Amino acid sequence: MKIWADLCLLLIIRKLNLINFRNYKKTSINLDKKINILIGDNAQGKTNILESIYFLALTKSYRTADFNLINKESELTKVKGEIKINNIYKSMSVELSKEKKHVKINNNEIRKISDYITNLNVILVSPEDINILQGTPAERRNFLNIELSQLSKNYIKKYNEFNRILKIRNNYLKMLYKSSNTDKRYLDSVTENLIEREIDIYQERKKFIDSINDQISKIYEDISGIKNFKVIYETNVDLGDFSKEKIRENLLKKYKTNLNKEIENGMTIYGPHRDDLFFLIENEDIKLYGSQGQQKIAIIALKLSEIEIFKRITNTYPIVLLDDIFSELDTKNRNKLINYINSDIQVIITANDTRGINKKLLNNAKIFKVINGNIVEKVGNKNGK
Repeated sequence: MKIWADLCLLLIIRKLNLINFRNYKKTSINLDKKINILIGDNAQGKTNILESIYFLALTKSYRTADFNLINKESELTKVKGEIKINNIYKSMSVELSKEKKHVKINNNEIRKISDYITNLNVILVSPEDINILQGTPAERRNFLNIELSQLSKNYIKKYNEFNRILKIRNNYLKMLYKSSNTDKRYLDSVTENLIEREIDIYQERKKFIDSINDQISKIYEDISGIKNFKVIYETNVDLGDFSKEKIRENLLKKYKTNLNKEIENGMTIYGPHRDDLFFLIENEDIKLYGSQGQQKIAIIALKLSEIEIFKRITNTYPIVLLDDIFSELDTKNRNKLINYINSDIQVIITANDTRGINKKLLNNAKIFKVINGNIVEKVGNKNGK
């Protein structure tokens, strides 16, 4: 299956510049518009390149606290990318010190992160992603928040407002626990404001997971040969048909019925901050019953299923980052994965070497050798475009 559409705009990073990022003091890399492969031994800096692109897109690391991105001998780091969407060019940059962060588009500082991170969409597939499946509900919610933040400015806005109001509500619940004379009418007002934000969050998450399920079963079957894989979106409130009216009605009922319980706990115990995801094959939880190989393919299928969603919503395919994924798969499944990435999507891949990588993929790729923070384009491979 080839993921491709004539009318879809082509989004690529043409050039990436790093200053004091991880083990890179100062480097620049010209990327091919299709396939790029970074090869080298472990701990040489291959993954750092993918992390820098992720940082450029989302203004944060997926591996560590942001300040760890700064080279140990420096006070700040800067990542800059030259972006092309069809024939339109723009520059994006993120500059980070231990005190502050600046993001810019075309050298103009962007005040709101929500106005920045929807400009460069990336889908990352890395070994750490197994935590989406094996880790805590918080890690699965983080996955939802990151992907939806790239797709929807409204989601970012409502989610940030939700967190602010949630903190106010939790503090007031603690006050009610300490003093029974505290006015509960103020809590009612806060709760109503919270619910208005929750409605958007629930609806966007539900729509996103429904879209994932439109894609994921076939992708999983294509790679693994196993049918009937799906993702279940679980809330701790029965929301009915997820219409605004039903969500509002059921949340109000839940908060009223459980007011004393929440006061005793001093926190809001119902809402989207308690959501979870489950991954099922033939209605069995893959986390409990799936093999290690099935779980790895599940994560890959999850990420690949997002590609069409990004295209449909943004009219551009995202840039796909594959970190050491080929070592996770046997030759048969590796070649099936290639059918999904060998297209008009820009892909950046890391690998220890080119052994085991499909020759057709290599012939169409720009290959770089990474040695201790230095990047050298291999002579004789495809030249950049």
